[in-house]
Amino acid sequence: MIVACALAAPSTYAGQRNFRNLSISGTPPTSVTAGQSYTFTPSVNAPRSRTLVYAIANQPAWASFSTATGQLSGTPGATSVGTYSNIVIAVSDGTNTATLNPFSVQVVAASTTLSAPAPAPILSGTPPTSVVAGSAYSFQPTASDPSGLTLSFSVQNLPAWAAFSIASGQIYGTPTSTQTGTYANIVISASDGTTASSMPAFSVTVTSPPAVTGTAVLSLTPPTQNTDGSALTNLAGMHIYYGNSASSMTQMIDVPGTAPTSYTLSNLASGSWYFAATAYTTDGLESSPSPTQSKTIS
Repeated sequence: MIVACALAAPSTYAGQRNFRNLSISGTPPTSVTAGQSYTFTPSVNAPRSRTLVYAIANQPAWASFSTATGQLSGTPGATSVGTYSNIVIAVSDGTNTATLNPFSVQVVAASTTLSAPAPAPILSGTPPTSVVAGSAYSFQPTASDPSGLTLSFSVQNLPAWAAFSIASGQIYGTPTSTQTGTYANIVISASDGTTASSMPAFSVTVTSPPAVTGTAVLSLTPPTQNTDGSALTNLAGMHIYYGNSASSMTQMIDVPGTAPTSYTLSNLASGSWYFAATAYTTDGLESSPSPTQSKTIS
C-alpha cells in the first residue's frame, strides 16, 4: 500500500522565487471634457524580481505615456474632440507579457457659458389709427432702457405728410385732403447702441372731413287777401324756393295748409343759401315770390 503524505513547506528558504503570473488590470475612464486633465495608471501583479516595461498601442495624440508606470495622461484641447478607440496598454517582465483589454476615450466638447445679452429697450404705446384730413396727428411711444443708456429712434414707412423725431420717436403731422388713404406697416424702433427693439407695425388711415351741414328755420306769413283786396278764402299752401344763388333758386318744397307759419330746412351743405316763398290756392293760382332771404352755413 502506498500512503500519500503532505509535506509542509519550510517557513524560510534562501533564494526563494515568486512564481506568480504577470497580470494587468484597471478600469480606464472612458471620457474626458476638452480642457480637463485625463489620467489612468493600470494595476499590475508581477514577480517582484522582474523589471517591468510598459507599452501602448493607439495612443491619443493629446496624451503622453510612461513606459515605467504605464500611466496614460494628458489634457485634450477643443480641437481634439472625438473618440479615440482600441487603445491597448501592455506590460512585459522580459519573459511574459500581459495586456489590458482594449478601451476607448471620448473627448467631449466643453460647454460654453454665454453671458446674458443686454436687455433690449422697452417700447409701448397705442398709436392712433386714423386722422381726419386737415387735423393734426401725433404719437410718441413710451420708451425706457433697462441699461440706462441713451436711446435713438428710427422709423420705417413714415407717411409723406408726417415728420419724425429721432430723439423722442414722435410721429407728427397734418395730412391734407389730397392725402386720404391708409398708410400701412409703420414701425418705430429704438436702439441704445447695443440692443434694439421695435413696436408692432401699425397703420394710419387718413379720412376725408365730414361734410358740413346746417339748418335754416324759415318764418312764413300766409297772405290773407287777393291782389284786388278781396279776402283770400281758398289758400291751399305755400311753396319755398331755395338755392345757392338768389337768381337760381331751383329747389322747391311744398308746405301745404291754410296757415303755415314756419318751416325748417335741414342738411344744408356749407355755403350761402337763398330763400323765397309763394302762396297758392286750391284752384292752382300762385302768388309772386316774397322778398329773398339768405343764410350762410359754415
